[in-house]
Amino acid sequence: MVATEGPTIRERAALMLGRAAGTAARRFGRGGGTALPGLVAGALAPSLLERLAQQSGQGVVTVTGTNGKTTTTHLIASILRAHGVDPLTNPSGSNLERGLVVAYVEAAEPGGRIADAASRVGVFEVDEAVLARLFPRLRPRVAVFLNLFRDQLDRYGEVDSVGEGWGGMLASADPGCTLVLNADDPSIAQLAAETRAQILTFGIDDREVRLAQADHASDARFCRCGGRFAYEAIFMGHVGIWACTSCGERRPNPRVSARRIELSAEGSRVEVSIDGALVTLEIPMAGLYSVYNALAAAAAAHALGVPVTTIARAIADAGPAFGRQERFEVDGRSVRVLLAKNPAGMNELLRALVAGSRDSQPVHLLAMLNDGIQDGQDVSWIYDADIEVLAGRDVTVTCSGDRADDFALRWHLAGIDPAAVIPDTEAALDAALGRTPRGARLDVVATYTAMIDVREALARRAGVGSYWEVAR
Repeated sequence: MVATEGPTIRERAALMLGRAAGTAARRFGRGGGTALPGLVAGALAPSLLERLAQQSGQGVVTVTGTNGKTTTTHLIASILRAHGVDPLTNPSGSNLERGLVVAYVEAAEPGGRIADAASRVGVFEVDEAVLARLFPRLRPRVAVFLNLFRDQLDRYGEVDSVGEGWGGMLASADPGCTLVLNADDPSIAQLAAETRAQILTFGIDDREVRLAQADHASDARFCRCGGRFAYEAIFMGHVGIWACTSCGERRPNPRVSARRIELSAEGSRVEVSIDGALVTLEIPMAGLYSVYNALAAAAAAHALGVPVTTIARAIADAGPAFGRQERFEVDGRSVRVLLAKNPAGMNELLRALVAGSRDSQPVHLLAMLNDGIQDGQDVSWIYDADIEVLAGRDVTVTCSGDRADDFALRWHLAGIDPAAVIPDTEAALDAALGRTPRGARLDVVATYTAMIDVREALARRAGVGSYWEVAR
């Protein structure tokens, strides 16, 4: 896949000006330069992305889905590093075209070539709404599809429209491409019928971690034939062991399968079969959704030929991606940052908060709700999140963000009255820390832009780098 021709003069100029734009953005405090360099370079050389992608001699891996893109991409990159491969990636989570171009802008030498390009793999999370446009330009060797949940309806529309776009895209996929599909999400599993590409599935076979009752945040009720889905077990939302009541199509047996799962508030221990080879994954992140992310990463690495022992070791050693269960030590308290942006994701975070804990064990929360473009301006999704799961527990919650009052009302309706409602990030963080005893943990549950704000506030207090520095 290595390009035989070097970059044109125009492309070299675009790379240099893009890099200069990133340096200027960071120098003048205009963010981390995770998007502007790509906007500048892409505008000057519209074909730059595919030209640079061709330089990744070991191909490109794309990761998409509603929830889990950043963590899964981070885990795949960690596995590849443990395997001795230096990945090209977008660790800051900037997942539109400009974010992918930035990764290449930063890796390119002055002449426009990528150092050691023949031995490198591009590993990129890609926004689900732009994947159909970028897929034929990137021509991925491996494409990971995590899940499809209702998210930012004002931007994406319903999940069916996103799925239809993916189906049309995959009809022309290269037969040599491997699609890594979540067998437990019917919207994802049924993509296999749309393509000639190779298929590698992952999923959970441990019914002990199923929900006691159906999660009402279900976004896939009907099969492509029009029939309804029925479930032997539901693990989250509409994700589980499913079958169509009309045509009889069933969830495929996953080739990468979680056989036994032990969940705790700190992480998970999972026995996994990877095409028949058994391995134990020690996942240093809480929640069943983290198990799915690890399974997807393991499947992608398996598709790239990484040994299972290397996969297990790398996942155990990988820390969290920024803002995704990232931890800080502040004023004698441990602070964990959790991203929540839709009902399914919120439900899993709430489930992870109480996993393995006693009903009497205190839970200290800073709950932050913003309605920026990157969050989704329709915040009605909070009423589909099962916040009631915490009712009856010893919970102290401080509400913050641009829509702090709305979030406070939702918590009140769930039977949990917030201790304070403080829109300002710094003031709310002070209040939440003050209500958290020394030696205890404060969990911050925040939408995307609120997570960025509070993460930077915590980084300053803990004496660590900004998110774009840590991501690199």
